[in-house]
Amino acid sequence: MTRERTITLVFALVATLGAVPATVAASTRSSPATVAVFATGFDNPRGLTFGPDGNLYVAEGGRGGSMMTTAAQCEQVPAPVGPYSGGFTARISRVSASGVRSTIASGLPSSQTSPALGSLVSGVADVQFIGNTLYALLAGAGCSHGLAGTVNGIIRVNANGTATLVADLSTFIQNHPVAHPNAGDFEPDGTWYSMVAVRGDLYAVEPNHGEVDRVSTSGSISRLVDVSASQGHAVPTAIAYHGNFFVGNLGTFPIVAGTEKVWKLNPGGHLKTWASGLTAVLGLAFDREGRLYVLENTTCAVPCFPTPNAGKVLRVDRNGNVETIASGLMLPTAMTFGPDGNIYVSTFGFGGPPGAGSITKITLSD
Repeated sequence: MTRERTITLVFALVATLGAVPATVAASTRSSPATVAVFATGFDNPRGLTFGPDGNLYVAEGGRGGSMMTTAAQCEQVPAPVGPYSGGFTARISRVSASGVRSTIASGLPSSQTSPALGSLVSGVADVQFIGNTLYALLAGAGCSHGLAGTVNGIIRVNANGTATLVADLSTFIQNHPVAHPNAGDFEPDGTWYSMVAVRGDLYAVEPNHGEVDRVSTSGSISRLVDVSASQGHAVPTAIAYHGNFFVGNLGTFPIVAGTEKVWKLNPGGHLKTWASGLTAVLGLAFDREGRLYVLENTTCAVPCFPTPNAGKVLRVDRNGNVETIASGLMLPTAMTFGPDGNIYVSTFGFGGPPGAGSITKITLSD
């Protein structure tokens, strides 16, 4: 099964619950860490980053909406994933050092899959700073997501809370198809997931088509790598930079433990397996010592679907040793390091009622 067809099966369960190449072993050492809620009140929190002001900025998927389009207006996402409905309920939040949330941009595109598949929400997927300027990656926009006259892309967030479109990613992927698109759940506007800022440019990952694209602040777009060309429908999601790019993949469902990986991606677009034996990867980050941290949305002993309180953070050191840093996380969707050297994770990142999302702080012991 594909990601979009099966990830939404978790909603029924949720509703009932209020850098050397490495292979991750079946069991790993544990390194003690303190896990605590840092901030609450988010709507489907996704990517997050610390700004130059020391505050945490959080992308939120929003709450979807009831607006819809038809096949006469544009290509639709195939059933049962589509038809989508949408609204302008996504936002970007700022969180103070004391964990107080405030909204800095709102009214952004948010959409959801068909009710038959649980209404999986997408909106603002990620946020990154270049200097003092905040950029956001949109995943919930586009005519195929029920919002006519909108596009997925990268926006610049202005000081007054308004947004300016910098790059139209919907049109780019429609005009530059990948080698092996997946017809069963094809997303005409894409389902963009994460991005990273490197040397003044932004690099965005699209899981449904399987690609990593470079976007300049002036709006030019080029493809760094077509992941589908060599990996098929692998569903790449997470990206980090440490001398080279590193890309992790969620994979298709049901989740099978140890079947996913992290690729090293050089600036020339060449992929090489860097770490394997991973599960449902949704986040990557490097610490100050150059050790790779991997966020797994769900870990399970037998094939499963996204499961509450089954997320995990792993650390892979330069010798390939793997440690479990934190486990039992609630449907985590992204992570970043803070200026304090600790990890911040978006939790209850999908499937919850309005305001159920939170940010978890993982205080490291070493």
